[in-house]
Amino acid sequence: MLTDPIADMLTRMRNALRNQDTDVVFPGSKLKVLVLDVLKREGYIEGYEVHSDGPKSRIKVTFRYGPEGEQVITGLRRISMPGCRRYRSLGKLPRPRGGLGIAIVSTSQGVLSDRECRARKVSGEVICTVE
Repeated sequence: MLTDPIADMLTRMRNALRNQDTDVVFPGSKLKVLVLDVLKREGYIEGYEVHSDGPKSRIKVTFRYGPEGEQVITGLRRISMPGCRRYRSLGKLPRPRGGLGIAIVSTSQGVLSDRECRARKVSGEVICTVE
């Protein structure tokens, strides 16, 4: 049993990116799918597929690379953890790399990027940052 499945997902993605793999597979959950939706909307990944085999599901994420093979995602960092939740108000939402990266935030309106939070004027728990 995993204590922090989101941290496990981010670690698997970091390891796959370090190896310059085109995709990675990990156990699925609803929150992981919502986080991947944000990454797809913001253009950090090509896409993902959810494969369900009975009660368990697996997610296959396809990474996006630049025209010369450079990585689109250079950093993934978990912010809020099960033992220490990090809630931020609208004015204190992080701006990774001065606004070039995104923060993924769990709000009352769903899982959103920090840009979407500012546009909708909502705040919540900062799940992770992507650079």
